[in-house]
Amino acid sequence: MRTFPLTVASPDGNTFSGDVASVMLRGAAGDLMVMAGHIPFVTSVQPCDVRIEFEDGEERVGHTDGGILSVSNEGTTLLSGSFKWNE
Repeated sequence: MRTFPLTVASPDGNTFSGDVASVMLRGAAGDLMVMAGHIPFVTSVQPCDVRIEFEDGEERVGHTDGGILSVSNEGTTLLSGSFKWNE
């Protein structure tokens, strides 16, 4: 499974930075999934759970209160007002 760099940042600093297989969340037009090779785009993010899947199939879930998602050829960045990992 191909991976891509993901950064999750909030005013408190970077919450996560590393290579992932996919990220799933709720954008302005509904639920979306980003995988390696996705076309570049920018969207607002609604308050939602964010599911991050790693190359080995492990999944981690956190919650954002909303923000901006930027997908580019260099990587993906979620800028969030607040991001907390679920226990």
